[in-house]
Amino acid sequence: MVAATAEFAEHGIAGARVDRIAEAAGVNKAQMYAWYGSKDGLFEAVFARHLQAIVDSVPLTADDLPGYVTRLYDSYLTDPELVRLSSWYRLEKVPTGALLSGRADLTDPKLEAIARAQREGRIVDGIRPDEVYALLIALAGTWSPVSGTFTASGSDPEADHERRRATLRDVVTRALVPS
Repeated sequence: MVAATAEFAEHGIAGARVDRIAEAAGVNKAQMYAWYGSKDGLFEAVFARHLQAIVDSVPLTADDLPGYVTRLYDSYLTDPELVRLSSWYRLEKVPTGALLSGRADLTDPKLEAIARAQREGRIVDGIRPDEVYALLIALAGTWSPVSGTFTASGSDPEADHERRRATLRDVVTRALVPS
């Protein structure tokens, strides 16, 4: 899975080569096709694994949206492959609409938590829960590997990361948390 992650993150689905993945993983190509059915099947398995890992490691906390967005920022530093895989998934598989359509198990609990917090006055209302969630993801990715302006690195000075986290906390608090 490590070799496939690296290959897909670097080259996307169309550009990835099963030969390179098999060689890097130390398995034969026929064996990989037997396990995953196709290159697409292998990509889907890699993508699903990374999505589940991020859901497990960065749970949405509707009571602490500023904390959630900074934890996502940190996860993008430690697992930049997910951001790249998501971008390839968007470009090559789901060009419009919900990226995770068909993955209600990952999104519905988050959207329900946001809607509940809105009803209870802990998150501003007037913005649909799916749009609140989209804003959080976008803000967390401001300095991600697919940023159009600046990509942060784990090797950046800690003061830079803390300044970015403080900015994220401030923006989310001002925009989404009632005063």
